[in-house]
Amino acid sequence: MEKVLSTFWTTLKSFEFKDAVDIIIITLILYYLFKLLRQSRAGQLIKGVVVLLVVYAISSIAQLTMVNFILYSIFQFSAIIIVVVFQPELRQGLERLGHSNKTLKNIVNTNIQNTESIVLKAIGDVADSCAIFSKSKTGALIVFERESLLSEIASTGTMINSDTSPALLGNIFFNKAPLHDGACIIRDGKILAAGCILPLTKSLNVSQSLGTRHRAAIGMSEECDAVVVVVSEETGSISIALNGTLTRDYNRNTLYDELVDLIIPGEKDRSNLFSAIFKGRKEKNDE
Repeated sequence: MEKVLSTFWTTLKSFEFKDAVDIIIITLILYYLFKLLRQSRAGQLIKGVVVLLVVYAISSIAQLTMVNFILYSIFQFSAIIIVVVFQPELRQGLERLGHSNKTLKNIVNTNIQNTESIVLKAIGDVADSCAIFSKSKTGALIVFERESLLSEIASTGTMINSDTSPALLGNIFFNKAPLHDGACIIRDGKILAAGCILPLTKSLNVSQSLGTRHRAAIGMSEECDAVVVVVSEETGSISIALNGTLTRDYNRNTLYDELVDLIIPGEKDRSNLFSAIFKGRKEKNDE
């Protein structure tokens, strides 16, 4: 015990500021790595790798020559295998790393308030359009881009680069329009592209009752941090896909509130604050 305490105090005395910085950086890297693995299918692949390591250890102890040789050969090329197998997750992680500093982005972007107003208008237009689609049972698939850029997905459709409006969204998803089967991608409050092809979910836990639109919405939300709104052509139900999870049965108002919370964090709190201040001033004036 005395030896352990002596080693601890010796290490503590030699501890410098650069060591603290080193520990903080490693902690952040591990945190974001575990967060990425938990939010993607990479977590399941990691479990498979752990199983292979356990089998390799057992084969070494039991002297299973052939099994040991095969697993050893696989681990020799593990770096290449990791790059190939985890390519979507690695790309997603690098994209998030490149776009995660919202504070710096807000400082550089002098028109941040104007951008938020455009995004709020887009959310309102989408909520209004989805309410109309729900009543007419018109299928729709709308993707709100967030941190992860969706340029590759947008390239599979027709580039539009236009302001949002219920009339334009109605024309895009009109059931005889050429772009109605694909997805519409919204970036910074503007329609970037329409008729885009989304990846279908590969999850086995998805209900068999869900059609292609809902599977595409879930699949897109599994690949990135986008918020995907989908309207059922059969039932008119409005749903949101986020992080591989589908929540259903929204109406115009609940859809608007949820999109504001997800796409513009803090906007609802600011609105509530302004409402409370306005209400307080009104009550004071009434007195």
